[in-house]
Amino acid sequence: MHTATITSQEIQAKIDFKTKPLGALGQLEKLAFRIASVQDTLSPRLTNPHIIVFAASHGIASEGVSAYPSEVTPQMVLNFIGGGAAINVFTEQHGIKLLLVDAGVDHDFGKNEKLIDAKVNFGTKSFVRQSAMTDAECRQCLEKGAELVREVRETGCNVIGFGEMGIGNTSSASSVMSKLLDIPVAECVGKGTGLDDAQLSRKIAVLTSALEHHQQTGNDPVSVLAAMGGFEIAMMCGAMLEAARLGMLVLVDGFIASVSYLAAFKMDASIRTHAVFCHQSNEKGHRLLLQSLEADALLKLDMRLGEGTGCALAYPLLQSAVAFLNEMASFESAGVSQKAEN
Repeated sequence: MHTATITSQEIQAKIDFKTKPLGALGQLEKLAFRIASVQDTLSPRLTNPHIIVFAASHGIASEGVSAYPSEVTPQMVLNFIGGGAAINVFTEQHGIKLLLVDAGVDHDFGKNEKLIDAKVNFGTKSFVRQSAMTDAECRQCLEKGAELVREVRETGCNVIGFGEMGIGNTSSASSVMSKLLDIPVAECVGKGTGLDDAQLSRKIAVLTSALEHHQQTGNDPVSVLAAMGGFEIAMMCGAMLEAARLGMLVLVDGFIASVSYLAAFKMDASIRTHAVFCHQSNEKGHRLLLQSLEADALLKLDMRLGEGTGCALAYPLLQSAVAFLNEMASFESAGVSQKAEN
């Protein structure tokens, strides 16, 4: 993080002197402030936006915690490659470059130019009775996520979002959140991809048992990610940390991505200044997580899809924030009288 040359007062003054009542653009003003602060300029620009979707399989899926079988993970990766998923449609719509990463899917995709092979293993272990991954695998994920972001930064990208795909990953994310925030897992768990009440009760019971098994695990983020995380969750965490370190805007998607962010934040709290929370998902734990992070999401559309869809849908709001800051007239330039002082 370099030393700022533009003061926060200068940014706020530019926002306040636009031809509008003070604060009248609401959250858009906060967003403009954040973008200008991150870029250390009064004339910010968004260049070559990217979204990286990390995919991985989860051993915990074999414990009956998801409404879908684990083979949906490789099937959805093939759907991404074919351009048929929601994230394909939304990134295409908004001119965002989409990168697909196999972080650890239990499938051999062979060579495919549309899929980045970063496979750490063929899925995690079920963390009910053992660690999901080794410490070495976890660190490999963090390093690979960082490496991918460095490559993207070299293309001139200064705004990057992250998404994920992995059947069972709400179970993994809920458990990581529970451990890192010391909140009962029942409060962190939702219906994921569409569980009924009985399946939800089973999911809570399985995860409560898993957390008891990992009681001795310290609460440092790397240990927690290794014990209960997913390859895509850990890789996204490393990617977010590196994006912030390189001075990029970090777009945080829904629940799973916010848990990756939580782990990243526990490693380096300065990531906070670079993060834009894009969507508050319909997952029960997400509202609680955002509250604990003192974060407000730009959108609340009741989505629970992941894939980075919240980032893609929120991106035009970043464009609007930059546009008003750069193009909207000031009171002075427009010859408009300001509110009279009493």
